[in-house]
Amino acid sequence: MTILIPILGDQLSPGLSALKGVAQADAVLLMMEVAEETKYVRHHKAKIAFLFAAMRHHAEALRAKGWRVDYVRLDDPDNAGSFTGEVARAIERFRPERIIVTEAGEWRVQAMLESWETMFGLPTEIRADDRFLCSHAAFEGWAEGKTKLTMEFFYRAMRRTTGLLMDGDKPAGDRWNFDKENRKPAKADLLMPRPIPFEPDATTREVFALIEARFADHPGSLEAFDYAVTAAQAERQAANFFAHALPRFGDYEDAMLTGERHLWHSILSPYINVGLLDPLDLCRRAEAEYRKGRAPLNAVEGYVRQIIGWREYVRGIYWREGPDYAARNFLRAHRKLPAFYWTTETDMHCMAEAIGQTLATGHAHHIQRLMVTGNFALLIGADPAEVHRWYLEIYVDAFEWVELPNTLGMSQFGDGGLLGSKPYAASGAYINRMSDYCGRCRYDVKQRVGTDACPFNALYWDFLARHEETLADNPRMTMAYRNWARFSEGERAAIRGRAGELLERFAGEIY
Repeated sequence: MTILIPILGDQLSPGLSALKGVAQADAVLLMMEVAEETKYVRHHKAKIAFLFAAMRHHAEALRAKGWRVDYVRLDDPDNAGSFTGEVARAIERFRPERIIVTEAGEWRVQAMLESWETMFGLPTEIRADDRFLCSHAAFEGWAEGKTKLTMEFFYRAMRRTTGLLMDGDKPAGDRWNFDKENRKPAKADLLMPRPIPFEPDATTREVFALIEARFADHPGSLEAFDYAVTAAQAERQAANFFAHALPRFGDYEDAMLTGERHLWHSILSPYINVGLLDPLDLCRRAEAEYRKGRAPLNAVEGYVRQIIGWREYVRGIYWREGPDYAARNFLRAHRKLPAFYWTTETDMHCMAEAIGQTLATGHAHHIQRLMVTGNFALLIGADPAEVHRWYLEIYVDAFEWVELPNTLGMSQFGDGGLLGSKPYAASGAYINRMSDYCGRCRYDVKQRVGTDACPFNALYWDFLARHEETLADNPRMTMAYRNWARFSEGERAAIRGRAGELLERFAGEIY
């Protein structure tokens, strides 16, 4: 009996559910680089390179374990260009009696998997992805009957389910959440920890050549590429984080510094999202650092919350809300993103920093994404669908199930508050408080109007004014609207005039 087991690019786990209980002698593992997946958005060159290099290395690791792997490269002259097309070709080659596959992470791909049994006339078993800690059914069970799907309460339920950071029935330290302690600005430090840079090997350099030949018009660069592309390398990066960065991660997880791409962040999300690292294992190891006295509770709790709280939560929201979620636009925002999102050609130092490192490496940490590039897009009224496409294109760790709720829901308030209880809108004062960006900028963060004033300031107040009818009753916006009301009519007119000039200018700077 031959069983065909397709393995997708984000399923690079040796314990993948599709492989469990299957005799190696019966299985053909199909791995595919297909054009359809590289071009449905213009993915960053480093993103495609990371995925293809990790896939090729994973195929070799599976072969070394005794599996038969049929690997189709993008430049194979017979490549059909799609998952379904390649499954059809594999069926012709191997004449399998059945197909087993682990469920896809995205609606679009899952629809393909669900069509195979009818299309090919073969029994097709789609297995749950047990690398996630909360199944679709479990999330539905948690959400059922609730009028508000608050992440904090989901996170507490996950703490109880996993036992992570629990002392009996109580949370460690008698508190569930230490977020308020994790908002300290940082200063440049010569002893700041650094992630391990991995020199591209021959396999990865071969992928580079393919990328430059086939995707020259895609954004980004490969010059700074130093990602882990094997499970062993990803494990080394994880060990490095726990040993050197985790102890101060909590204090400075929201901080930003010029020229510092990583600070105390783990840079492990790409490896978790493709399966090179196990999220529960990482959480247990982080907890062990706390229990052994090597990392403070605020750091470990903040890290664990990002994984078993936020990561699992947004996945649950993505699948529960369905494909129409991507079209939501609560604030009726329709502007285009300015060209500097692809070129970095702006005098706003914070934007140039966040976008510059993103184009160079495919990475920026969560506060740069939320409170710099995302905040700016929200303030100018950018179309959430366009913002979603940019984030999906530009970040190495961006898969739609995790990126879309974070971008459209949390960052752009496109779902009207399903994820976030208020829009994450802020003036330049927030950026100045959490970074050294403003001191290096040609704009004055303390001014609201005039050609030298920080654009975030006028745009922030104009955002509030534009959406006052919609947002003024939000309890978390009350203070902001009280402050807006304190301005004189003349001040408000000047601020809105400055904002109008800026919006007109950005509208003329389309990529």
